[in-house]
Amino acid sequence: MNNKKFFPLLFISTIFCFCFPSSLFAEESSTVNNNGIIDLRILETTDLHAALVNYDYYQTKTDNTIGLVKTASLIHQARSEAVNSLLFDNGDHLKGNPLGEYLVRIRGIQKGRIHPVYRAFNYLKYDAITIGNHEFNYGLKFLTTVLKGLKMPIVNANVYSVKKNKPYFKPYVILKRSVVDKQGKEHQLNIGVIGFMPPQIMRWDKANLEGKVIARPIVESAKEFVPIMKAEGADIIIALAHTGIDSEPYHPETENAVYYLSDIPEIDAILAGHSHSVFPGPTFKNLPLANINEGKIKGKPVVMAAAFGSRLGIIDLQLEVKDGTWKVLNSRSFTRPIADEYGEPLVKTDKKLFKLIKPEHQETVDFLKKLGI
Repeated sequence: MNNKKFFPLLFISTIFCFCFPSSLFAEESSTVNNNGIIDLRILETTDLHAALVNYDYYQTKTDNTIGLVKTASLIHQARSEAVNSLLFDNGDHLKGNPLGEYLVRIRGIQKGRIHPVYRAFNYLKYDAITIGNHEFNYGLKFLTTVLKGLKMPIVNANVYSVKKNKPYFKPYVILKRSVVDKQGKEHQLNIGVIGFMPPQIMRWDKANLEGKVIARPIVESAKEFVPIMKAEGADIIIALAHTGIDSEPYHPETENAVYYLSDIPEIDAILAGHSHSVFPGPTFKNLPLANINEGKIKGKPVVMAAAFGSRLGIIDLQLEVKDGTWKVLNSRSFTRPIADEYGEPLVKTDKKLFKLIKPEHQETVDFLKKLGI
């Protein structure tokens, strides 16, 4: 071919490729657009025990070491620091102080009224919650009634209905969330959330539960449902585990089973509770295979935020998505307190939340005053 013909053809070929990319280039471009690095923050409250207000009903005075009205400020702060975040409660939130008792034993929850704990959860826009063993203390009828006021899913996988021989609650949920990667691109993330509680409820609340429900072992229940969640499209799985941390040998009646839940590879993060401890923290410095600095057990992120709203649990996950497949690249867990070691507040009260729950709080205070307390 002579040069007179070659250069025009080369010019035309270059223009054609520039304006009309081949299917190969289009496929590569599509693949690139589907990839990204995502930072996801997971927030936990646990074992609130009806401590909505920074108030000690027994000593009738302000107590700035407790109260969801204080934890809420940490929640707002933690959310403001993250592009992508989720908020969960890990159970034991209805019973544990005079407010909880007053609402059940004295006033009751009238039809159409939302329990103040769940009113608070709705206001703070929790993504999902689980329940703890103390939620059964007032009986199944009361629990079923008040749960209707929730605007988010409730999950538990190891409490079964005797009559129906299937989970009494929804065992898990897959939340579909739009997340933004470091380049500002949106991706859909399917987040599997599953809940557990100690099987000892059948002894602790025998009068309320016998013949109505049974409790199955925690780890066995996880092994049953986690593969189902993956098959249904869960990209990551978060366990709301109302159970503590103990490395004693596992058996079906293990009460504190987080250590062994961490062995299940498909579970990506564990929110622990029940034992009112702090993880990561010095209590667990001698726990085998625990990394206290990074907040991991057997390489898996775990957090436990004490009790009564005294701390907020935080797990930061760094995720990578490649061609629709998600992988945890890195993680870190830690907690933030609402007060210092001297009981001095580190955060302000969420005034809007306090206003929402003030009626029941004030009723409880007034009732105690009538009793001379």
